[in-house]
Amino acid sequence: MKTILILGAGKSSSYLIDYIAATCSDGSRKLILADLDLALANSKLQGRPNTEATGFSIEDKKALKKLITASDLVISMLPAFMHPIVAKECLILEKHFFSASYESEEMKSMQAEIEKKGLFFLNECGLDPGLDHMSAMKIILEAKVNQEEILSFKSYCGGLLAPISEDNPWKYKFTWNPRNVVLAGQGTSKYIDHGELKFVPYHQVFKRTETIHFDRLGDFDGYPNRDSLNYRKVYGIESIQTMLRGTLRRSGYCKAWDVFVQLGLTDDSYELNLQEGSTLRQFLNTFLPYKNELSVEEKLAEAIPEMDFPTFEKIQWLGFFGNRKLPKTQGSPASILQAILEEDWKLFPEDKDMILMQHQFEIKSNKGIKTIVSSLVCYGEDSTYTAMAKTVGLPLAIAVDEFLNGKIKLTGLHVPVLPELYNPILNKLETLGIRFIESTN
Repeated sequence: MKTILILGAGKSSSYLIDYIAATCSDGSRKLILADLDLALANSKLQGRPNTEATGFSIEDKKALKKLITASDLVISMLPAFMHPIVAKECLILEKHFFSASYESEEMKSMQAEIEKKGLFFLNECGLDPGLDHMSAMKIILEAKVNQEEILSFKSYCGGLLAPISEDNPWKYKFTWNPRNVVLAGQGTSKYIDHGELKFVPYHQVFKRTETIHFDRLGDFDGYPNRDSLNYRKVYGIESIQTMLRGTLRRSGYCKAWDVFVQLGLTDDSYELNLQEGSTLRQFLNTFLPYKNELSVEEKLAEAIPEMDFPTFEKIQWLGFFGNRKLPKTQGSPASILQAILEEDWKLFPEDKDMILMQHQFEIKSNKGIKTIVSSLVCYGEDSTYTAMAKTVGLPLAIAVDEFLNGKIKLTGLHVPVLPELYNPILNKLETLGIRFIESTN
């Protein structure tokens, strides 16, 4: 019997847990689900055969070692900064390791020893990173086999609301880590466009958007991610002339969010200590100049000359022009803004989310230049079984299943850019309704 350990039973784990638990029903495997919240872990397992829930804290080193020792394979669904802690213990105890998160420099430093011990460590096997790699590499490899030249590659992904749940002017709610949403775009974005390197500082990121269209869903804003340049090497397209990876939001979102960026409400570098009982209006006014003759609304319009009515409406809907009390008065501007948004952008149990991904390729063949657009649309079922959980958890679950079945025979440190990794995962995902639609012009 093979024992699989999943660390973390949070929002993105629902489909992963169900899939792995189903593979344990015949008695050939056992699943241990460990989480800080034992009740949550038990609720996710629902008493299924050959499964066990246990309480767990990453700070308890002895407990971590005991859990990993009792396992053959470890899946970490913990916050990303905890992955190297788990991975190091897996390396010492000679256990295989899987995660959906970015492959950190700490993880890369273990590569030689992972290979030496004949272990298999797989990272970036979720949505983004994960499905983006797999679906893109499928097209890239086909082009290389056909001796075609890839001139341009743009890739966009977003966790959004399904149209049926778009019940606010922003057409957005938190389907992922709220802090990551509030701090999105910070740092300098880097990409290459027609052979020219482009750098976009934070105060310009939400202005430098492209319109991305999805059939039957309409237009979306696409803004550049931090570093698109590194992926030229990952995808084996070092000489490409245009390469950009970006994030999707509904049209109009970026213009309104940029108001917070320009005023400084997303700053996480210093602490505020506001008076107890302060309102959202007073919080906003803190970032506007003193002009006794002007209202907060008038000062905002003066500070943001490009303000239009749809943008004003979004700010107003959040309560910034009223006397609603702040949910917290101490912390960085970003943390206070996050606390405000967590009240207004909270998913209700009946809400459905949506994952969108689109790759845009320009490829030079012996018949001329062709354009390939590959699009994924995935809907969630409710606020627990979300599209985010589905597209993060299922690729990882399938990879684990294929590895334990002996169909993945690799060792070493990997991300899913090899055909022996992405082909079986993409093929299985299609049977589960996660499918890319391609069009060629």
